[in-house]
Amino acid sequence: MRSAQTLSCLAMAAIAMTTTAVFSQTKPIVYPTKGQSAQQQGKDEGECHSWAKTNTGVDPLALAAAPAPAPAPPPPVAVPGPQGERVAGAVRGAVGGAVIGEIADNDAGKGAAIGATLGTMAGGARQRQRQAAAVAAPPPPAPAMAGAQQQQALATFLRAYGACLEGRGYTVK
Repeated sequence: MRSAQTLSCLAMAAIAMTTTAVFSQTKPIVYPTKGQSAQQQGKDEGECHSWAKTNTGVDPLALAAAPAPAPAPPPPVAVPGPQGERVAGAVRGAVGGAVIGEIADNDAGKGAAIGATLGTMAGGARQRQRQAAAVAAPPPPAPAMAGAQQQQALATFLRAYGACLEGRGYTVK
C-alpha cells in the first residue's frame, strides 16, 4: 500500500514537473495557505492540471508541442481575364498595325489586321506570364492569430488550474 502511494505521488510530481517545464514562464505561483506539505501540493497540482485539462479541453503540453499552423493560401491575384489581356493587345496591335500599314504600303486595314493578330498573341503571352508569376509568388507570412489563439487557450487553462488550486486552499498569483 505504501509503495503504491509513493508511486502515485511520484507520478503526480512528474506531471507537475513536466507542466512546469512546458509553461514555466506563465505558470502561476502557488502558495499553500493551509500548511499543505510539498508532497500534498505536488499531488494537488497534478490533480488540478488533469481537472483543468479535462474541463477546458486545453492541454498545455500539446500546445507547446504543436507545430505552427500552415499559412492560409494566398488570396487570388487580381489579374485581368485572358480575354481582357488579348483584347487590349489586339487594340494596341491594331492601332500600331494601322499606322505601320498606312506608312508602308498605304493599306491601314491590312496593317491593322496583322497588328491585331500579333497584339492578341502578345496579350495572351502577358497573361500567361502574370499567371505564372502569381503561382510562383511566395506565400504570405503565417497569420499572427495562431499565436494569439494559443495564448488565449493557455490563459483559459491557467484560469481553470488556478481556480482548482484556490478551491483546495492555495493562494494563486
